[in-house]
Amino acid sequence: MATSKLALRRLIFAGGFAVAVAATPAIAIVAMPAPDTAPVAQPCNGGEEPDQFTGMCVPHTVPNAGPSPFKTEPGNPDIPTIMGIPCTGHNTGECIGLAEEQQAMTVTPPK
Repeated sequence: MATSKLALRRLIFAGGFAVAVAATPAIAIVAMPAPDTAPVAQPCNGGEEPDQFTGMCVPHTVPNAGPSPFKTEPGNPDIPTIMGIPCTGHNTGECIGLAEEQQAMTVTPPK
């Protein structure tokens, strides 16, 4: 008889635990507060983008946003060139250096 009482207690305990585990998501959904609606930025003018933290329109801050220094060869338009040197992928460092050098030559002082 002692064994059946122990088994019954274990069964009741396990059943209660299972009910508690099953009810937890429902309680969490009911107890969760309603989400606050964040202010949405109005469509921004050209050259501006909405700030994700304030929701205000701020100007783009893109460094070196001038024309691309890369050109293409007339015979093979798939390979970009810089100063007549084709950038095939094996000489990526040289192409980056030449592009930076070419941009450095066209620096204009601010007004």
